[in-house]
Amino acid sequence: MAHSHKPKAVRESRIQLAQLMLPEHANTHGNVHGGWIMKLVDEAGALASTRHAGHRTVTVAIDQMLFRRPVHVGDLVMLNAEVSYAGKTSMEVEVQVVAENPVTGKRVDTNRAYLVYVAIDSNGKPTRVPPLVAETDLEQSRMNAALERQRRRFAINNALKP
Repeated sequence: MAHSHKPKAVRESRIQLAQLMLPEHANTHGNVHGGWIMKLVDEAGALASTRHAGHRTVTVAIDQMLFRRPVHVGDLVMLNAEVSYAGKTSMEVEVQVVAENPVTGKRVDTNRAYLVYVAIDSNGKPTRVPPLVAETDLEQSRMNAALERQRRRFAINNALKP
């Protein structure tokens, strides 16, 4: 299957997942387990990166993830993901997590995460991804911030090499 390297807009990668948080997702404090949220974040990020790449993708990095507010059992968790940077074979995906009380409609932005994925071919080898195109000033600003994060990741990675 041939894959195009024609540039793609940020909007073409957007994914929204929603899941009701049930008692089996709870931790010992009665809130939703952070690991469950991390799993959902990775799933949303993988879908957005796969949509952009036109290939399967694998997670290679998750930047710091801070949980600013708890998610409660009974909340509807919505994950909004989109590619924020595309390199040669890698992509950064920004995932926003929002918890909604489905009874009142009140929404709370609980956390945001940045993940890096690499596109892989049918042999499991890294493969090129399409360039990313910003269509708005906000998307361009996010791409610039993502490029800076990517530079920091490379610098840290190079500093850790033996």
